[in-house]
Amino acid sequence: MSFRRAYTFDDVALVPQFNNVPSRTEPSLESWLTKNRKIQIPLICANMDTAISEELADILIKQGTVPIFHRFTGFEDQEKWVRKYGQSTFISCGIQKIDETRKLLDLGAAGVCIDVAHGHSDRMFHFIHELKRTHPDREIIAGNVCTAMAYHDLVNAGADAVKVGVGPGAACTTRIVTGFGVPQFSAIYDCAKIAEKLRVPLIADGGIRNSRDVVLALAAGASTVMIGKLFAMTKESAAPKRKSDKYPSGFEAKFRGQASEDFQNDFYGGLKEKTVAEGIDFWGPVTGSAEQLINQLLGGVRSGLTYGGARSIKELQRKAEFVEVTASYAHESRPRPEIPNA
Repeated sequence: MSFRRAYTFDDVALVPQFNNVPSRTEPSLESWLTKNRKIQIPLICANMDTAISEELADILIKQGTVPIFHRFTGFEDQEKWVRKYGQSTFISCGIQKIDETRKLLDLGAAGVCIDVAHGHSDRMFHFIHELKRTHPDREIIAGNVCTAMAYHDLVNAGADAVKVGVGPGAACTTRIVTGFGVPQFSAIYDCAKIAEKLRVPLIADGGIRNSRDVVLALAAGASTVMIGKLFAMTKESAAPKRKSDKYPSGFEAKFRGQASEDFQNDFYGGLKEKTVAEGIDFWGPVTGSAEQLINQLLGGVRSGLTYGGARSIKELQRKAEFVEVTASYAHESRPRPEIPNA
């Protein structure tokens, strides 16, 4: 038996290309969120209950991207979000309450993110078909998947963008619990080969720890990158906060997976019968404002574009040359201020 090798972000590096871009401020960061909608920066906050908030949504819109609100709240709150933000926002849903989803789209939401842990399914296809039947002008983001075939099938079903990532999230334990999930870099790269032909954007969802991971995800073929934990740790996020002497900011925030026991206890009153949790919850340091995070990530992306000799994300993808690296690459890449032994 032979196996195909698959890679995480830590397993690869980009090879610098000839650069004729005179300044890091010159490259454009605009990209496609869906096949009909451009955004000015390639970053999206994850549609998770401890990440996206109204305060954070305001910042995202100001920065040139689009908020996607999570689905785990009452219809009245979702209605309030749609009335406030209108065509600037997406709502989220599962594959059950289609009538509520249609009402929110009727109120003016730009589109919907159909958010399912394993998005490659008959029920997902049917849900997309039914929404497109009644709301053909509304945009549908569908996910999550991690294979080229699944991406292809969701696009054929009518998705206007596809979320790629099964198991790489900071609070996700799906791979540990089930054994399923493709390493995130390879999942993006494989799906992007089909995305280039079908011209439907893919959203890299999960596994982002810093600007390096963002650059790698974009270079591998993602149009945008969805980020949960990093946004959850900002002061404007929806995550619960508490004082803490352990961190310089003086505060810590709680981040949790939507399949964690903590979340399911709050939302469902406990774990569903015959199921186990596929996520965790944890507290971490509040790192600063969302604007600071966005500026830090985009600064790294702009630098990355110049190392790739690119004035745009599309050019970065065309010129991208990857090499496989060993674990020693990470050690060699980090600052080493300690004085070596004589």
